[in-house]
Amino acid sequence: MTVDRRSMLKGAALSAFAFTVGGATSWLTLREAYAQSVPLNVLTPTERAALEALGETLLPGAREAGIALYVDHQLSVDPGDCLLAARVANVPPPVSNFYRACLGALDRAATAAHGMPFAQLSPEQRNHFVDAMRQKVPEGWTGPPSPFFYLLARMDAVDVVYGTVEGFERLGVPYMPHVSPTSKW
Repeated sequence: MTVDRRSMLKGAALSAFAFTVGGATSWLTLREAYAQSVPLNVLTPTERAALEALGETLLPGAREAGIALYVDHQLSVDPGDCLLAARVANVPPPVSNFYRACLGALDRAATAAHGMPFAQLSPEQRNHFVDAMRQKVPEGWTGPPSPFFYLLARMDAVDVVYGTVEGFERLGVPYMPHVSPTSKW
Protein backbone atom coordinates (compact mmCIF):
# COMPACT_ATOMS: atom_id res chain seq x y z
CA MET A 1 0.00 0.00 0.00
CA THR A 2 1.37 3.43 -0.94
CA VAL A 3 0.52 6.38 1.27
CA ASP A 4 1.50 9.89 0.23
CA ARG A 5 3.26 12.28 2.62
CA ARG A 6 0.20 14.51 3.16
CA SER A 7 -1.96 11.51 4.14
CA MET A 8 0.76 10.18 6.41
CA LEU A 9 1.10 13.52 8.22
CA LYS A 10 -2.68 13.80 8.58
CA GLY A 11 -2.81 10.32 10.09
CA ALA A 12 0.10 11.08 12.42
CA ALA A 13 -1.64 14.24 13.65
CA LEU A 14 -4.72 12.17 14.47
CA SER A 15 -2.64 9.27 15.88
CA ALA A 16 -4.27 7.09 13.29
CA PHE A 17 -2.70 4.43 11.17
CA ALA A 18 -3.51 3.44 7.61
CA PHE A 19 -5.24 0.05 7.61
CA THR A 20 -6.72 -1.78 4.66
CA VAL A 21 -10.30 -2.67 5.51
CA GLY A 22 -12.46 -4.30 2.85
CA GLY A 23 -9.93 -3.41 0.15
CA ALA A 24 -9.90 0.32 0.99
CA THR A 25 -7.39 2.29 3.03
CA SER A 26 -8.90 3.68 6.23
CA TRP A 27 -7.32 5.86 8.89
CA LEU A 28 -8.11 4.31 12.26
CA THR A 29 -6.77 4.59 15.76
CA LEU A 30 -5.41 1.36 17.16
CA ARG A 31 -8.46 1.00 19.42
CA GLU A 32 -10.79 1.43 16.44
CA ALA A 33 -8.81 -1.07 14.40
CA TYR A 34 -8.90 -3.58 17.29
CA ALA A 35 -12.66 -3.08 17.70
CA GLN A 36 -13.13 -3.72 13.96
CA SER A 37 -10.93 -6.85 14.05
CA VAL A 38 -8.59 -5.50 11.40
CA PRO A 39 -6.39 -8.38 10.19
CA LEU A 40 -2.64 -8.38 10.69
CA ASN A 41 -0.12 -8.28 7.86
CA VAL A 42 3.05 -9.66 9.45
CA LEU A 43 2.26 -11.57 12.65
CA THR A 44 0.51 -14.93 12.56
CA PRO A 45 -2.64 -15.58 14.64
CA THR A 46 -0.51 -17.59 17.10
CA GLU A 47 1.99 -14.74 17.42
CA ARG A 48 -0.87 -12.28 17.84
CA ALA A 49 -2.38 -14.35 20.67
CA ALA A 50 0.98 -14.57 22.45
CA LEU A 51 1.70 -10.85 22.02
CA GLU A 52 -1.77 -9.76 23.17
CA ALA A 53 -1.58 -12.05 26.21
CA LEU A 54 1.90 -10.78 27.05
CA GLY A 55 0.88 -7.15 26.53
CA GLU A 56 -2.17 -7.60 28.74
CA THR A 57 -0.03 -9.24 31.42
CA LEU A 58 2.56 -6.48 31.30
CA LEU A 59 0.03 -3.65 31.20
CA PRO A 60 -3.72 -4.28 31.53
CA GLY A 61 -5.56 -2.63 28.67
CA ALA A 62 -2.81 -3.26 26.12
CA ARG A 63 -4.90 -5.78 24.14
CA GLU A 64 -7.82 -3.39 23.59
CA ALA A 65 -5.42 -0.51 23.01
CA GLY A 66 -4.20 -2.50 20.00
CA ILE A 67 -0.73 -3.71 20.92
CA ALA A 68 -0.72 -6.47 18.29
CA LEU A 69 -1.92 -4.07 15.60
CA TYR A 70 0.70 -1.51 16.63
CA VAL A 71 3.56 -4.01 16.57
CA ASP A 72 2.31 -5.58 13.33
CA HIS A 73 1.98 -2.17 11.67
CA GLN A 74 5.47 -1.14 12.78
CA LEU A 75 6.93 -4.40 11.55
CA SER A 76 5.49 -3.69 8.10
CA VAL A 77 7.01 -0.22 7.64
CA ASP A 78 10.47 0.70 6.39
CA PRO A 79 12.98 -0.10 9.19
CA GLY A 80 13.96 3.58 9.37
CA ASP A 81 10.36 4.52 10.17
CA CYS A 82 9.76 1.80 12.77
CA LEU A 83 8.65 3.19 16.16
CA LEU A 84 9.11 0.00 18.19
CA ALA A 85 11.39 0.00 21.20
CA ALA A 86 13.42 -2.74 19.49
CA ARG A 87 14.58 -0.24 16.87
CA VAL A 88 15.77 2.21 19.52
CA ALA A 89 17.59 -0.69 21.22
CA ASN A 90 19.41 -1.36 17.93
CA VAL A 91 17.82 -4.72 17.19
CA PRO A 92 18.99 -5.39 13.63
CA PRO A 93 16.38 -5.22 10.90
CA PRO A 94 14.14 -6.84 10.04
CA VAL A 95 12.75 -6.44 13.55
CA SER A 96 10.06 -8.98 12.65
CA ASN A 97 12.71 -11.71 13.02
CA PHE A 98 13.32 -10.61 16.62
CA TYR A 99 9.60 -10.57 17.47
CA ARG A 100 9.01 -13.93 15.81
CA ALA A 101 11.92 -15.49 17.70
CA CYS A 102 10.81 -14.03 21.05
CA LEU A 103 7.11 -14.86 20.67
CA GLY A 104 8.00 -18.39 19.60
CA ALA A 105 10.36 -18.73 22.58
CA LEU A 106 7.61 -17.43 24.87
CA ASP A 107 5.19 -20.11 23.70
CA ARG A 108 7.80 -22.90 23.76
CA ALA A 109 8.94 -22.02 27.29
CA ALA A 110 5.34 -21.71 28.55
CA THR A 111 4.53 -25.07 26.98
CA ALA A 112 7.62 -26.63 28.58
CA ALA A 113 6.64 -25.24 31.99
CA HIS A 114 2.83 -25.58 31.86
CA GLY A 115 1.94 -27.81 28.92
CA MET A 116 0.28 -25.02 26.90
CA PRO A 117 1.17 -21.85 24.98
CA PHE A 118 1.44 -18.56 26.88
CA ALA A 119 -1.94 -17.21 25.68
CA GLN A 120 -3.73 -20.24 27.17
CA LEU A 121 -2.23 -19.87 30.65
CA SER A 122 -4.37 -18.50 33.48
CA PRO A 123 -3.71 -14.87 34.44
CA GLU A 124 -1.93 -16.06 37.58
CA GLN A 125 0.31 -18.42 35.59
CA ARG A 126 1.08 -15.62 33.12
CA ASN A 127 2.02 -13.25 35.93
CA HIS A 128 4.39 -15.79 37.50
CA PHE A 129 5.89 -16.67 34.12
CA VAL A 130 6.47 -13.02 33.18
CA ASP A 131 7.98 -12.30 36.59
CA ALA A 132 10.42 -15.17 36.04
CA MET A 133 11.25 -14.20 32.43
CA ARG A 134 12.12 -10.64 33.38
CA GLN A 135 14.72 -11.89 35.84
CA LYS A 136 16.30 -14.77 33.97
CA VAL A 137 15.85 -16.85 30.86
CA PRO A 138 13.20 -19.52 31.61
CA GLU A 139 13.89 -23.17 30.94
CA GLY A 140 12.87 -24.05 27.40
CA TRP A 141 13.44 -20.48 26.13
CA THR A 142 15.24 -20.59 22.78
CA GLY A 143 15.50 -17.06 21.51
CA PRO A 144 16.94 -13.66 22.35
CA PRO A 145 17.32 -13.15 26.12
CA SER A 146 13.91 -13.02 27.81
CA PRO A 147 14.75 -10.05 30.10
CA PHE A 148 15.60 -8.00 26.99
CA PHE A 149 12.34 -8.99 25.29
CA TYR A 150 10.43 -8.24 28.50
CA LEU A 151 11.89 -4.72 28.56
CA LEU A 152 11.11 -3.98 24.91
CA ALA A 153 7.60 -5.50 24.99
CA ARG A 154 6.79 -3.50 28.13
CA MET A 155 7.97 -0.30 26.48
CA ASP A 156 5.77 -1.02 23.44
CA ALA A 157 2.78 -1.72 25.72
CA VAL A 158 3.34 1.57 27.57
CA ASP A 159 3.53 3.44 24.24
CA VAL A 160 0.22 1.95 23.11
CA VAL A 161 -1.68 2.38 26.39
CA TYR A 162 -0.32 5.68 27.66
CA GLY A 163 1.26 7.35 24.62
CA THR A 164 -2.00 9.07 23.67
CA VAL A 165 -3.90 12.12 24.89
CA GLU A 166 -6.39 9.78 26.62
CA GLY A 167 -3.51 7.83 28.19
CA PHE A 168 -2.05 11.00 29.64
CA GLU A 169 -5.49 11.91 31.01
CA ARG A 170 -5.81 8.50 32.70
CA LEU A 171 -2.47 9.14 34.38
CA GLY A 172 -3.54 12.61 35.47
CA VAL A 173 -0.59 14.13 33.60
CA PRO A 174 -1.08 17.24 31.46
CA TYR A 175 -0.47 16.49 27.80
CA MET A 176 1.92 19.17 26.55
CA PRO A 177 2.99 18.41 22.98
CA HIS A 178 5.16 20.69 20.92
CA VAL A 179 2.42 20.53 18.26
CA SER A 180 -1.05 19.57 19.46
CA PRO A 181 -2.93 16.86 17.54
CA THR A 182 -6.04 18.04 15.71
CA SER A 183 -8.24 15.63 17.68
CA LYS A 184 -8.07 13.23 20.62
CA TRP A 185 -6.61 9.83 19.78
